[in-house]
Amino acid sequence: MEFYEAAGVDAALGETPVDRFHAPEPVAATARPVAAAPPVPPPAPVQATLPNAQKTDEPAQGLADAQALAAGANTLDALRAALEGFDGCGLKKTARQLVFADGNPGAKIMLIGEAPGRDEDAQGLPFVGRSGQLLDKMLAAIGLDRSTVYIGNVIYWRPPGNRTPTPDERALCEPFIRRQIELVNPKVMMTLGGSALSTLFEVRQGIMKTRGQTLTYAHGTLSVPSVPTLHPAALLRNPINKRLAWQDLLMLQRLIEETGAL
Repeated sequence: MEFYEAAGVDAALGETPVDRFHAPEPVAATARPVAAAPPVPPPAPVQATLPNAQKTDEPAQGLADAQALAAGANTLDALRAALEGFDGCGLKKTARQLVFADGNPGAKIMLIGEAPGRDEDAQGLPFVGRSGQLLDKMLAAIGLDRSTVYIGNVIYWRPPGNRTPTPDERALCEPFIRRQIELVNPKVMMTLGGSALSTLFEVRQGIMKTRGQTLTYAHGTLSVPSVPTLHPAALLRNPINKRLAWQDLLMLQRLIEETGAL
């Protein structure tokens, strides 16, 4: 069971187990005379159009619905309600619940991660597992806690097995996270990990080459200085990179002082 958990297997494929060791032996078929096969007709010409062409419009329709729902939400509570009623993202069908945000909605410091994990999916809050405990220590190192920041993710439902979200899944959730940032209206932002970086910023380089500098989140009327850093889960896998995250935290601390975000 520990191996299955580490591999991301958290759901059974059937309601009842099957004992393969006691499965009935296959019955050998009685040999019968084989009749001559009829001549094979030539293959039918390939149709130029797909019979279910309307299915190709489903992602576009889901994105249009997401954009309309996000634009119509004028408060964070309304945005959460819109997400709870949105069925365009397939991750909702496999997750336990929506993971919207944590921290202080009135804070002017916003942290944005990738997607919920197992613990977050169970509790409905972002960053509550091992990576969340590390994030709390990182915040405490520069005098912050969850009462002084607002925390969200670019993906609102847990991907099965904690896999990386697909580009389509990120695109369907993108209107909501951008609207969430707009409603919070932070003075300073920090993105955690490569998925949050690539979703919110037009950068081609990965997180290792982008971190260590200040980016500007520009969307609509917003222009927010932002610090990209490594995801706490990546730091748990490679503790040697904590020194890089510390440099990013010091950069965030300087931005907070310069902008008066506290």
